[in-house]
Amino acid sequence: QVQLVESGGGLVQAGGSLRLSCAASGRTFASRAMGWFRQAPGKEREFVAVISSTGGNTHYTDSVKGRFTISRDNTKNTVNLQMNSLKPADTAVYYCVMDKTASSIYPSYSYGPSDFGSWGQGTQVTVSP
Repeated sequence: QVQLVESGGGLVQAGGSLRLSCAASGRTFASRAMGWFRQAPGKEREFVAVISSTGGNTHYTDSVKGRFTISRDNTKNTVNLQMNSLKPADTAVYYCVMDKTASSIYPSYSYGPSDFGSWGQGTQVTVSP
């Protein structure tokens, strides 16, 4: 059974940066695409970014392109989300996720929560004006 544990959330001023990390247990990590979702108060969970199992391909939602970078280290079973130029609209609980079966990613595909079978508990990111 896979466990995902996020860390690195916190309070930051607009324009600042945060780095989220996710530590994964289990032997499937290196063979699965990994991603991040977020959920703001009163809103549905929103896809943020995804990375292929090898780390060679990434895909982002339009609102974070150029500001966020997803990366992974398969030797440490970790996936990271570097967030720069943060905006108040980025305020949300951020979740680390593991794809149900796929190792590859598809930039033309609209990723939704049902594509991912394992979720972390979430970490709060708050961006003040």
